[in-house]
Amino acid sequence: MRTVFTTCPLCEATCGLELTVEGDRITKVRGDREDDFSKGFICPKGASLGTLDADPDRLSTPLIKSDGEFHEATWDEAFRYIDERLKDFPDRDTIAMYLGNPVVHSLAGGLYAGPLRKALGSRNVFTASTVDQMPKHVQVGHMYGSIFSIPVPDIDRTDFMLVLGADPFSSNGSLWTVPDAPGRFKALQKRGGRFVVVDPRRSRTAQAADQHVVIRPGTDVFLLLSLIHELFAQDLVDLKDLAAHVTEHSGIREHVAAFTPEAVAERTGIDAQTIRDLARQVAQADRAAVYGRIGTTTVEFGTIASWAVDTLNILTGNLDRPGGVMWPLPAHSKRGPGRGQGFGIGRWHSRVKGHPEVMGEYPAVTMVDEIETPGEGQVRALFTIGGNPALSLPNSTRVSDALSSLDFMVSVDPYLNETTRHADVILPTPPPSRRDHYDIAFLNNSVRNVAKYSRAAIPLEEGRVDETDIFFRLATIFSGLGPEADLDALAAMQLKGLKDKLGVDFEPEGETREERLLDLKLRTGPYGVSLRQLLDNPHGIDLGPLTSRLPEVLRTPSGKIELTPQPIVDDLPRVRDSLTARETELVLVGRRHLRTNNSWMHNVPALVKGKPLCTLLVNPGDAARIGLVDGATAQVTSRVGKIEVQVEVTGDIAPGVVSMPHGWGHDQPGTQLSVAREHAGVNVNLLTDDLRIDPLSGTAVLNGTRVQVVPA
Repeated sequence: MRTVFTTCPLCEATCGLELTVEGDRITKVRGDREDDFSKGFICPKGASLGTLDADPDRLSTPLIKSDGEFHEATWDEAFRYIDERLKDFPDRDTIAMYLGNPVVHSLAGGLYAGPLRKALGSRNVFTASTVDQMPKHVQVGHMYGSIFSIPVPDIDRTDFMLVLGADPFSSNGSLWTVPDAPGRFKALQKRGGRFVVVDPRRSRTAQAADQHVVIRPGTDVFLLLSLIHELFAQDLVDLKDLAAHVTEHSGIREHVAAFTPEAVAERTGIDAQTIRDLARQVAQADRAAVYGRIGTTTVEFGTIASWAVDTLNILTGNLDRPGGVMWPLPAHSKRGPGRGQGFGIGRWHSRVKGHPEVMGEYPAVTMVDEIETPGEGQVRALFTIGGNPALSLPNSTRVSDALSSLDFMVSVDPYLNETTRHADVILPTPPPSRRDHYDIAFLNNSVRNVAKYSRAAIPLEEGRVDETDIFFRLATIFSGLGPEADLDALAAMQLKGLKDKLGVDFEPEGETREERLLDLKLRTGPYGVSLRQLLDNPHGIDLGPLTSRLPEVLRTPSGKIELTPQPIVDDLPRVRDSLTARETELVLVGRRHLRTNNSWMHNVPALVKGKPLCTLLVNPGDAARIGLVDGATAQVTSRVGKIEVQVEVTGDIAPGVVSMPHGWGHDQPGTQLSVAREHAGVNVNLLTDDLRIDPLSGTAVLNGTRVQVVPA
């Protein structure tokens, strides 16, 4: 029996965990009370890590499909088979890659997913970003010049927070690494601060808020633009120290002139006086932060809404200011010159619908178009890395049909699930306990500058292949080097190339390829910490609170914040034209539960037991009008599909709105998810519409689907 300290890899909060390990099993999980960042906090997902790790349905050896049936294979057989089959696809654009959310939760994904994409050499790359956060990347790219320059709320020092389209009490933060979000919000209130939640549902976060403002789904953009309008109308604009770093902003007044509180009141369902009061609260607080998340991004005006969030923070002087929203400085990052080439899209366009490339990828909703549509460049092969697009993409019936029509498909995934059942080869990644961990992605969004690295709690079993080697081996196959190339030699070349680029001559330390690469990044980073220091501090190293980073964080050609980027300005008329639209149907929105994270964890008994989590929330007034009864079944229909789902009548959802969680629907034939099948739920993306996207980012509109609901 031994104690191991690590970081939870199951969501963005990066909480410290204390594991009790006996032999090759985790027997106990608790929060690491010596972790200065998470201070012992743990949620049900983290507490279930041992069960998830030992899931008997988790694959341990590769599977190859023959005559419609999967058979176990050796790793060498699997890689040789992939190499041989790819010879049938000399045009690389006929091969697509889909990268799912789990990729950013692993060190191997953070270090090697980019090189893997490059090695494939296909323009048909799709990721979970365009069913989640791409509007934020596009907005900050236009304003600050870098897609990763996302400022986060400095909640530990703020006096007021306005939260839109987010439920951090359930999600533990998103695009915001904030362990124990509930505790931090309560601490804000305890020191005399306030927070307001804007949401059509009385979520866990809304229940704890000082004020819950009910809004019609998909209309956050109108509220946000009206708040900006009121800053000008009430003479509340005050850039403070930001004035020297911001381009001319007076033109914004004209851009938002149509969005008076009275004009947006009926569209949003929020009365004009409440809007004026909110504007004053943001502007008059000593330190304030506005935070918008998935309810503001997976909508038809997601990029404009994201721009409006940051514009509110800027016009009140709360960007790059303690207690406002600030940029973290991770230990593995590089400081910049405060100027750069800026951001652009559309270096190439998709074959079928002409969607512009954004961040080197196409909208995930158009992956099916590229598979289904005949002609030169038609996608006939697909690699999925840690994603489950059969459940996560809109119009899922069409997605599954498209996957089943492919000539060849490979999935890097530990489960035989709704997506991988269509694959010809499945390459399983090791469980969390067998992987080293450092959060490449999430430390970019951290509410405090910290660094922590942990080696695998349990050694990788003989005969297993770690995630890094899977990525490397696929890269050598994609590059034409074959399945038997010398991986150590390739890793050494990669490391030398980075050393030459950085102009350093020391030899990085570490036992593995990823450790040596990480050590190089850390030692040349802003704090000069090393891998050895992180190993000597298993509870992590506190690098201090967030500090001002202007202008060095900017990568715009002007060296300033571009407050009115032309693509944003050009899309505002579309928002104005929609101001007078009226919803006559029920509108469907998603929701999150503390015990789930997309479709990952429904095979863990402790996380799905008890009251069903996959239900249709219906307001009592709507239920009475339609004839729905709590616990009964409703039929829900949209443009693309029809489902039946259990009804949950509750006053926590606004009239005219219904809600279902995402990530369910585990009743598909050919899967091997024994627990999830018993708690299958219903896939909400059988209803969401693949024709609706935010045009500036290509992001799917997953919130605000128009539906009809009747008793089943």
